[in-house]
Amino acid sequence: MSEFLPVSIEDMKKRGWEELDFIFISGDAYIDHPSFGHAIITRLLEHNGFRVGIIPQPDWKSKDSFMKLGRPKIAFLVSSGNIDSMVNHYTAAKKRRNNDFYSPGGKTGYRPDRAVIVYCNRIREAFSDVPIIIGGIEASLRRFAHYDYWDDRVRNSILIDSSADLLIYGMGERAIMEIANLLNFGKKIKDIKNINGICYISDNIDELKDFIQLPSFEEVSMDKKSYAKAFKIQYEEQDPIRGKTLVQRFRNKYLVQNPPAMPLNRDELDLIYSLPYKRTYHPMYKKLGGIPALQEVEFSITSNRGCFGGCSFCALHFHQGRIVQSRSDENILKEAEILTKLPTFKGYIHDVGGPTANFKNPSCEKQLEHGVCKSRQCLFPTPCPNLEVSHLDYLNLLRKIRKLKGVKKVFIRSGIRYDYLLYDKNNEFFNELVKYHVSGQLKVAPEHVSYKVLKLMGKPPRKVYDRFKEKYFEINKKYGLKQFLVPYLMSSHPGSDINAAIELAEYIRDMGYNPEQVQDFYPTPGSLSTTMYYTELNPITGEKVYVPKSLDEKAMQRALLQFKDPKNYDLVYKALKMAGREDLIGYDRKCLIPPVKPKRYTKVKR
Repeated sequence: MSEFLPVSIEDMKKRGWEELDFIFISGDAYIDHPSFGHAIITRLLEHNGFRVGIIPQPDWKSKDSFMKLGRPKIAFLVSSGNIDSMVNHYTAAKKRRNNDFYSPGGKTGYRPDRAVIVYCNRIREAFSDVPIIIGGIEASLRRFAHYDYWDDRVRNSILIDSSADLLIYGMGERAIMEIANLLNFGKKIKDIKNINGICYISDNIDELKDFIQLPSFEEVSMDKKSYAKAFKIQYEEQDPIRGKTLVQRFRNKYLVQNPPAMPLNRDELDLIYSLPYKRTYHPMYKKLGGIPALQEVEFSITSNRGCFGGCSFCALHFHQGRIVQSRSDENILKEAEILTKLPTFKGYIHDVGGPTANFKNPSCEKQLEHGVCKSRQCLFPTPCPNLEVSHLDYLNLLRKIRKLKGVKKVFIRSGIRYDYLLYDKNNEFFNELVKYHVSGQLKVAPEHVSYKVLKLMGKPPRKVYDRFKEKYFEINKKYGLKQFLVPYLMSSHPGSDINAAIELAEYIRDMGYNPEQVQDFYPTPGSLSTTMYYTELNPITGEKVYVPKSLDEKAMQRALLQFKDPKNYDLVYKALKMAGREDLIGYDRKCLIPPVKPKRYTKVKR
């Protein structure tokens, strides 16, 4: 097995290297595992003969940390890590998080806010003329003018603010190799403009053909209808087959986004996951307590990419796209065998999946020739007539993994799209999911029960989840099992008013489940729901949308979802009075809270 890539001059000397072709700057700690973007990109470049080093979590307060591996021959590659740095640092209530699972010992303070911008500025101080290419989730989802929740305003494209030369969006393997080869053969980075999956800045657009011009930065900053219009165009053109070049003006410059790169085919995807990863964190972190993020993925297998689920609050549409790609069974089985030989393996594979575990193939054959539909979702509001529903390929894969020597159990922990599962007339997968692949509880994401909220979320109506729940417990009973079903629930999503939150609270009451955790809607960059939050419009239909924005209302909606928690009594009481729902205050079994705050709910005065 190969060594970790160089993180110091000493490492370079051991390899006999005096110079690197590429230096990757990462906001995450260095984990050489295929669940981390920096590992995939650097190993792919290494596989193609390039000399690559990594500077993980450099000290951004000084340019010196960015010079520790010298000057790269070709370019710097910059990513904030697996998560947008602002999402990594702050909760939905804009409070600073107490931990960072992608940093040593889970401690905070190892990366700056807006990491991509800060890192690029430091690189420019150290090496003013070295090409800089940005990528990863932070760059990808901030490529256009975008609403920023933390500043509560529309910000520039991150390519403008970072002064980088190129931005790779989406899953960047195909684009980075094309760029790397062109630069290696002597092409200037300012002349690289014809690669799909990239954005660049241009002084003019005179030579462009067949493009769509979005409302300018000035327009979307001043007018929310223009912002919604720009987003709709971006949303509809996010397709590698039929998508067009998009242009957005920023004062006297133009951001040009080429159409998305084609997804990797099966052989290419197999190659990515066959590269010689060390599958652990760099040993320099051992004395610091390791990297907690590894625990979630150490014994998990990524089997697919892409998602046609279409949830409004998810930005996967803009990053991995809607065309599902999957690895071959043989390639996945080889990885499973590697896991069984790791010294810390206990016989349990924690997950075999992806963004949505039970999406193993494209939703229909037409996508591969014509692209995804411009104005039609695969599952919402009803399943498309062309939707191909089958779990047999996925089921056969799981059966093969279960038979491997040393494997005791294979769990599925990545998302199961329960409506897609219900649409399958063959119940084999559902039965074996319950019998073999649930670790005591299955987590699914109905998110809400109010029809008007679910409609804006792009989620199926409540009756679909109820049918799934009923069938899940029937199968459990058939096998003599008592496994739980844990629903993910979200408060304060656009469209959710106090009455919708109360409707969800009543549903929670009736199902006899008191959720320990609920998610406040988080307006992260790039999602349809974030555009609704900012503009108070549905950008697809143009309809007005109610948006809970005040901290007071958001707190009440969240409290309603956990109405049994004593500390939430005052907020729940206030919400019920405001909505005129005093019928839910009392001692009847249908009530959420008693009429008088019990003494045990009252704080002791000192």
